[in-house]
Amino acid sequence: MKYPMFLKKNDLIGVPAPSASAEDKFKIKKYKSADKYFKEQGYRTLLSENIFTGKKGRSADKKIRAKEVNEMFQNSDIKMLICAGGGEFLVEILPYIDFDLIKKNPKYICGFSDPTGLLYPITTNCDIATIYGNNFSSFGEDTFYQAHYDFLDIITGNKLSEESYELYENERLEKITGLEGLNLTEKVNWKTLDGKKAEFTGRIIGGCFDIIAELAGTKYDGINKFNEKYKNDGIIWYFDNCELSMEEVIRVLWKFNELGYFKYTKGIIFGRFGAEKTYFDYDVKSCLKDSVLGDLDIPIIYDADISHKGPSLTIINGSIASVKCSKGKGKIEFRLE
Repeated sequence: MKYPMFLKKNDLIGVPAPSASAEDKFKIKKYKSADKYFKEQGYRTLLSENIFTGKKGRSADKKIRAKEVNEMFQNSDIKMLICAGGGEFLVEILPYIDFDLIKKNPKYICGFSDPTGLLYPITTNCDIATIYGNNFSSFGEDTFYQAHYDFLDIITGNKLSEESYELYENERLEKITGLEGLNLTEKVNWKTLDGKKAEFTGRIIGGCFDIIAELAGTKYDGINKFNEKYKNDGIIWYFDNCELSMEEVIRVLWKFNELGYFKYTKGIIFGRFGAEKTYFDYDVKSCLKDSVLGDLDIPIIYDADISHKGPSLTIINGSIASVKCSKGKGKIEFRLE
């Protein structure tokens, strides 16, 4: 596994917009605020030319978005990429991404949600670590939380462990300024399917469940060779389900199992479901138990802080992770091996 250089003061951060960008006055204000923040912290930024020109969930044409990503990897002055934001249509750019170029110019790319469409293929196909945790726009909020500082500490190499948070957001605040932060009202409580404490170590991979479901089985899905290369380490999966119903989660997990995803898995972490939609009166626990996971003799954690119901932990894809869950609390430590 290749671990690129962490960010240092005065480094240039590339901010591509491979998915959506700012389509309204609120997002424009937020992105500008984020840019101001990073500059005040002593970094330089190169923003996407399309960051303020979004339309129908896309910052630009798919080929233009892909070209921008390729050029930022090729640009030796750029030391790290932080995706502008999430969205719906990043997968459209994958046929035009130069993965051979990325292999020759390894650098960290960070993102949350739809950027899984880039992070997951880069780690599983190119054997380069990536970082799931925040988008650039998250740093335009008017209030920072521990999750923001954890992300910053990890991308600068100052921290390699995190603990579960105290509160999470169940409903977002109404947009008034566009800079609203998290609405932390609910107590965090990590759970396990068997009700026992869980502790496991392995090479961690995952991201937004919805996006991995789309990539699964395509040529951009390198999990089979990833699994075989790291089978002696064992694999840890983490999944952040944004929108899928309980029933669709069951079907997708069946698909993953048929594709051999869980062949060497030592443990699975599910974050809080972003939308708890169901047609057959499922809750998260019964959904996971009724899926193929119920037949696996491995620890399953759910309601963890890797979720669209923030805050969310920052995960170094491809690293060796040690995970602990007990009495509603969780901890993850990363080793760059």
